Amino acid sequence: MKDLHSHILYGIDDGSQTIEESIAILKESKKQGIDEIILTPHYIENSKYNCNNKNKEELFNKLKERVEEENIDIKIYLGNEVFFTDNFLSLLKQKEITTLNNSKYILFEFPMGPIYNNTSEIISILISKGYTPILAHPERYPRFQEHPELAEEYLRMGVHMQGNFTSLFGKYGRTSEKTLKYLLKKHYISFLGSDVHHEVNYSAKKLEKKLLRITKDKEYVADLMGNNFDKVINKEEIGILR
Repeated sequence: MKDLHSHILYGIDDGSQTIEESIAILKESKKQGIDEIILTPHYIENSKYNCNNKNKEELFNKLKERVEEENIDIKIYLGNEVFFTDNFLSLLKQKEITTLNNSKYILFEFPMGPIYNNTSEIISILISKGYTPILAHPERYPRFQEHPELAEEYLRMGVHMQGNFTSLFGKYGRTSEKTLKYLLKKHYISFLGSDVHHEVNYSAKKLEKKLLRITKDKEYVADLMGNNFDKVINKEEIGILR
């Protein structure tokens, strides 16, 4: 299993607060079947969660050194989970935010309430500049819970979707679980992530079996468990519904 979404880069958002906590999470992640993981701290403009790339990279390199010292057999990469903004391009240019492993893929999240009226326009501009947006945990947003078919509109724009696999184990309630199952059955999800902040409470083996029961598609499950993740890391193209 490979994990696209986590909050393990310590001390800069509401996830891990110390390097010791980060190491503990990574050790437990490895035990539960995670081999590779992207660290995606929140970036929210005009908030305290606004660590720039230089400072993120310094923390990342320190953590990577500790991972090697502790002989933890897990690969880590750097990214961001960016709170939706009309300022994506400026933040990228100013080196405030980073894509996933310096690829064209950028992970973002919507607000839980109303979204901007010009959301589609902003996404289109981002894509026109060569970036591929990935929407984090669509199953958690009320708009998709009420109308999960809306996901197809974003897919047709060129947006990929990343589900929190912990939703399938009830972490966010029955509605999120039901919504993610719908999206998986439709093959609307391209990636899975833990969105781990502190405690690790999942099992990759249990997850794979659950995904097979939901989708009944071994190839799709293999893509979710790691193949699509590899394409992000290697800066390759991933097919998407249009």
